[in-house]
Amino acid sequence: MKKTATLYQHGTLALLVPGLLAGTLTMTELLRHGDTGIGTGEGLDGELIILDGHPYQVNAHGDVCEVPGDFTLPFANVHYADYQPLMTVLGASQADLNQQIRALAQLDNAFFSVKVTGLFTAIRTRAVAKSEPPYQTLAQAAQQQRVFSRGEVTGTLIGYYAPELYDGIAVAGFHDHFLADDHSFGGHLLDFESVDGEVSVQPFATLEQHLPVDDQAYRQHDFGADDITGDVHRAER
Repeated sequence: MKKTATLYQHGTLALLVPGLLAGTLTMTELLRHGDTGIGTGEGLDGELIILDGHPYQVNAHGDVCEVPGDFTLPFANVHYADYQPLMTVLGASQADLNQQIRALAQLDNAFFSVKVTGLFTAIRTRAVAKSEPPYQTLAQAAQQQRVFSRGEVTGTLIGYYAPELYDGIAVAGFHDHFLADDHSFGGHLLDFESVDGEVSVQPFATLEQHLPVDDQAYRQHDFGADDITGDVHRAER
């Protein structure tokens, strides 16, 4: 039976801060834990959005392609989709959308996923160029991001909300990725002006946290000197 109340997370956003960017899980293994999600590749190789079991990568050139099973990741969230309708929105800004979701869902102290399908206007996304060892820190790598924009596009937003209590493991608040219906555009969602569409949510009672304990660099790193929450928030928002 698929565990639809479980969010599976490989790695943490905190481990990206000092540049622990080695791919420590394959896509094949990740997809054993869900059919929907987001993540990034080894060396922050683009932005990933997983829909209906198909993993799509948006690279630093803005190209979208489906990645193979041996594609490796340092960080990802995935779950088995079982979304429940929440509301219909018309002309909602990003801030309005997030505010309405929190007000209606009443899940501020839980992990949950958001799915929004519809027409987005003045939307901006980003993807980071892949770095090679020795890896840059998250802050350094984020400076190499490419920003993409569309005046109007239909597509799907997949995101996760994490409670403030778990800031650093994930990013507190919303972390969203986007993919156009025609797969011509996508990435980590920066902002949009408005959306007309359908909003659904899926709460999780369980967070299954998987750590890359076979990675020596991760095992030996001292996180005490890292500005984890500061760097995560600067890079992810």
